[in-house]
Amino acid sequence: MRFVLTLIGAAVFATSAVAAGYKEGKSGDLSDDGLNPTKVKLKVGNNTIDGDFGVHGGVIDRDYFTIKIADGQTLASITVDPKTKIGNRVSFIGVEKGKQVKTDPEGGDPSQLLGWDHFGMNDIGHDILPEICVGAGAIGCTPPLGPGSYSFWVQETTSCNCHYRFIFNVTGAAANDDEED
Repeated sequence: MRFVLTLIGAAVFATSAVAAGYKEGKSGDLSDDGLNPTKVKLKVGNNTIDGDFGVHGGVIDRDYFTIKIADGQTLASITVDPKTKIGNRVSFIGVEKGKQVKTDPEGGDPSQLLGWDHFGMNDIGHDILPEICVGAGAIGCTPPLGPGSYSFWVQETTSCNCHYRFIFNVTGAAANDDEED
């Protein structure tokens, strides 16, 4: 009996220690609508956000998602994972503070964005949050990002079977899962 209880305790601990995130291949396509982004839960630690993007049948597959950084936490970094594959030299990531991306994706003015960056294969293994925070024409920010909601927009304008994988690192105290969004 002691062995069974030990196994159950280890399983509960392992489950609570796992970070969250999103994987399109498992959970479905992320939203294509900046006014209605997919909510992605993050926990303290490394959280993988993994999606497909690019031009398919003449249509740009944009991905929009919202994260919430709880009180006592920060978004410390966004690292481009080696599983990222882009079609051209660079792809785009932008962020707005709040629960929506209101910037027009068809040549919109970046002044509503908190920040943006063009990331490429040279960014593999690197934290791109500092570059996002200094995107030209955007509001700007200073990493790490503190508590609040942040909505991200990711796109590739090349016809390709492209894929991005970011590691969002959240630091600070574990949040109460009962917290409202």
